[in-house]
Amino acid sequence: MAAGFGAADVTPASAQQAFRYNQLPPRPPKQPASQRTNDGQMLVQATEVNYDYNNSRVAAVGSVQIYYNGSTLEADKVIYDQKTKRLHAEGNVRLTDPDGKITHANLLDLSDDYRDGFVDSLRLETADQTRMAATRADRSGGEVTIFQNGVYTACAACKDNPKKPPLWQVKGARIIHNQTEKMMYFEDARLEFFGQPIAYLPFFSTPDPTVKRKSGFLIPNYMSSNRYGVGIEVPYYFALAPDYDATLTPRYTTKQGLLMQGEFRQRLINGAYEIRAYGIRQNDPNQFNAEPGQREFRGGIDTKGQFALNDKWVWGWDAVAVSDKSFFFDYKLGPYKNALNAFLLTPDTGLSQIYLTGVGNRSYFDARVMHFLGYSAADDQNQIPIVHPVIDYSNVLNRNLLGGEFSYKANFTSLSRQTASFDAINPGALLAGSCLPSADSSAKTPANCLLRGIPGDYTRLTAEVSWRRSFTDSIGQIFTPFASLRGDLISANIDNQPGVSNYLPVGSTQTARLMPTVGLEYRYPFINVQPWGTTTIEPIGQLIIRPNEPSAGRLPNEDAQSFAFDDSNLFSVDKFSGYDRVEGGGRANVGVQATTQFDRGGFVNVLFGQSYQLFGLNSFAVQDLTNTTLGSGLDKSASDYVARIAYQPNRIYSLIARTRLDEASGAVRRFELEGRANFDRFGVSLLYGNYDAQPELGFLTRREGVVATGSLKVATNWMLSGALRYDIANQTVNQYIVGAGYVDDCFIIAANYITDYAYTSKNYTTPITDHRIMLQIGLRTIGSTSFSAAQ
Repeated sequence: MAAGFGAADVTPASAQQAFRYNQLPPRPPKQPASQRTNDGQMLVQATEVNYDYNNSRVAAVGSVQIYYNGSTLEADKVIYDQKTKRLHAEGNVRLTDPDGKITHANLLDLSDDYRDGFVDSLRLETADQTRMAATRADRSGGEVTIFQNGVYTACAACKDNPKKPPLWQVKGARIIHNQTEKMMYFEDARLEFFGQPIAYLPFFSTPDPTVKRKSGFLIPNYMSSNRYGVGIEVPYYFALAPDYDATLTPRYTTKQGLLMQGEFRQRLINGAYEIRAYGIRQNDPNQFNAEPGQREFRGGIDTKGQFALNDKWVWGWDAVAVSDKSFFFDYKLGPYKNALNAFLLTPDTGLSQIYLTGVGNRSYFDARVMHFLGYSAADDQNQIPIVHPVIDYSNVLNRNLLGGEFSYKANFTSLSRQTASFDAINPGALLAGSCLPSADSSAKTPANCLLRGIPGDYTRLTAEVSWRRSFTDSIGQIFTPFASLRGDLISANIDNQPGVSNYLPVGSTQTARLMPTVGLEYRYPFINVQPWGTTTIEPIGQLIIRPNEPSAGRLPNEDAQSFAFDDSNLFSVDKFSGYDRVEGGGRANVGVQATTQFDRGGFVNVLFGQSYQLFGLNSFAVQDLTNTTLGSGLDKSASDYVARIAYQPNRIYSLIARTRLDEASGAVRRFELEGRANFDRFGVSLLYGNYDAQPELGFLTRREGVVATGSLKVATNWMLSGALRYDIANQTVNQYIVGAGYVDDCFIIAANYITDYAYTSKNYTTPITDHRIMLQIGLRTIGSTSFSAAQ
């Protein structure tokens, strides 16, 4: 039955009319609190209503539901006193506020506007899945609620056993909730896990669950190190405005004193940026011996930001500046703050850059200015280039040209370096008097070193246009003619520093380089269909005609120093990794590829091939500043063989093996095997590599190693993980991580132990072993803390 409770008396006639319908009216739409108005009316539904005219009381009995200003009150019995304007609810009481907060109680007494009152045996659930319980709650002024013997948690109750204690909960003699301040104050509190107390807090406060950002102290973090002793951080968060905030984090260390950290963040309409600053006046710099950290004041700053100009263009920056290269590593700041990220990313340099990037449907543009800061003690900052700038642009026309696809791309690179960067390829070369000419005075390049970077200025502008079109004849043969024209303008001002003239002519050099290319690719797929799957065997041939590489090996090489010949670039028209070298001469690439697709899922793919230098100068046999392609397998008229086999029977397993075999002897020059398996509860991956010696690049012996990773889901929320890198040739594990973690909707705990190598001493050739432990604990709505230790 439904009725309206108001200030006026209720007459029998009006009551009879009000209870005519026993159907609950539709719930009105939820409105923001600022738009709700008190119309002074309550809509009531109950099995029966009793009137006490003498005492001005109305009692609703049986499945009572009362709707008032967006709130819903449900109970077995509700008594409304018109004189005191109080509501008294009994039995299975459930009060739902407009914001979704649900209060359960055995007994509830409130004013008719729900502002003041008390609740016995209370249990409260909020819209964001936090829960409170208390033996009694008192409410006054419509804004302060005091929970006696209260319990707070953000964990859901166990479905199988609701009486079982949650994963974590905070019990307090008193929990005070101030809705105006949106704060919760805990007095005489205990933190419990699985019902067992683990920490006592006489007093602490936290924003209530409705608050996403609020000024105040955050949970402390703890750390330790041999260099700075034991440290503790107590961050203070400033919620300055809806769009920006700041965090001040002083870290007190027992050996080095106070390290101050500050962070400012702001989000704008089209992007966001942040600035972080660090500084310390060390009490005992001698803890760092003769390393870069042996100084009184140390500090740094880093910042980044990104903004959208429209839906296709973004610009941004990254910047870092430090007093010394080891500061971030020693105090585990910046890229080293998270030990796991440091393990995975191995940050060797701090990148400062300003960039502009645009992505279209068929085009791409990127321009950036870059400065690299070497974090390793082995880095000489004068040998690291400043890039000012590097610009890339590419586009594929959205219409055919001569029936085929037409594309063009360009690259502009300009950089400078103060000091030549030599890399010793024989033991002791650097210590024996730098990279000076070898005993053989006729040698163009010293036999004991590579010139990784030239001193001075280097600028190159590259532009290339390409065209290709495919034809398929009546028997299924596919012919793809292609053509390209590439041009380079190069300017270099090379400083005459010791040893440099043995690699390149010093002074000012300006030159142009032109490389026209025409070619034809041929494929003839043979397809066989069986009940179990489809097999395709495809012979592939590629003929490329072009002139010799101009000035091969006699120009600076900054971006094409990395090279490996394998299945991935067998059919590349230009196999160099960058623009500073360009492949020349006539060449044929041939091979065969076979693929079987199984009807029940899965596939097998096999590729085998070889490359031939037909005429002209073989660019891969030319010795340059870095011996880039010597010993690559392409530095002879008939290349080494390359092969690949990939097998994936289902979504669980995958296996891929690739190799390079000597063309004359069949010896294995390069072999990689990678396998993965992902099950519901665990996953593993294994990468095995075996690489022949390359004395021209400084690898004097054969290299062999394994990288393995694994993860195991021990239980619903528990995970174990690990990774290691094992050097088989030297029989040593040189990097590994072991971790365990628990994650659910209300709690996170993770622990990682990491061992790595780092160069922190001025003795460039001797790295130290770096051991790190990191423990992180997070309680939803309360906060998180961490502990880290480094040796």
